[in-house]
Amino acid sequence: MKWYAKFLPVYEKPFAEAPAAAVAEVRAKLAERQSDKPLVTVSVIAYNEERRLLACLWSLAEQQCRYPMEIIGTDNLSKDRTAEVFEAVGLPWKRETTPGCGHARLCGLGRARGKYHINIDADTMYPPRYVETMVDALERRDVVAVSSLWSYIPDASHSAFGLWFYELARDTHLWLQSFNRPELSVRGLVFAYNTELARKVGIRTDIIRGEDGSLALGLKPYGRIAFVRKRRARAVTGYGTVSKDGSLMDSFRVRAVKALKGLGGIFSKKSEYKDEEDNLLK
Repeated sequence: MKWYAKFLPVYEKPFAEAPAAAVAEVRAKLAERQSDKPLVTVSVIAYNEERRLLACLWSLAEQQCRYPMEIIGTDNLSKDRTAEVFEAVGLPWKRETTPGCGHARLCGLGRARGKYHINIDADTMYPPRYVETMVDALERRDVVAVSSLWSYIPDASHSAFGLWFYELARDTHLWLQSFNRPELSVRGLVFAYNTELARKVGIRTDIIRGEDGSLALGLKPYGRIAFVRKRRARAVTGYGTVSKDGSLMDSFRVRAVKALKGLGGIFSKKSEYKDEEDNLLK
């Protein structure tokens, strides 16, 4: 049985349908995970994630980690019951009143007490050794940030072989890209870094997407961006960004064309990038 099978009954379900026993279990286990002197802060950001947040928090409640941690939440002006989920499970959380992923991540970073800060997206579930594995990597000499990989939840609309091929192609591209341009291979849902250095560099709030890569670029002068490809650090998520392009094949085609156009660039390093006009917040 897959490690995330336990959380699927509450994934993509309205909070009103969540079993009281499940909510109570998540609340009790989250409380057990909280430390007064955390080495790592696990920061969950959410915008209208009522249907997925409980499953995410349940996976965090099941973490097996030898490092002291704290888990905190940020609600980015959700219009659904996201804040109620945070309240129901007793998680320390704050409302960020300026919309935008960058603002939400910055809100979590500003409250972090741990030496390390792990980004968590509310629509994603994390394996039981995820936090420990990410911190293991951050504890290595000269490492200032680390990113891992992710898979998609199998369903009736996506074949197992199709998902396997899609993820293999994507992971191979990210791996090749990571040697010279690691900032292009990190993703916010599986990203962790040194808290103090991240505050020094700052998280951009003037762009629609790419604040994680921008942060990684800013961290590069301070040390190495590492990548964890172990199964125990592989998160599982829904089809949010993939489904925007249509079918899995459509998504693969769009991303493959983009990757091929930029193929030459992965063999050279880059210290700055020009912002795309359509990615700037007005």
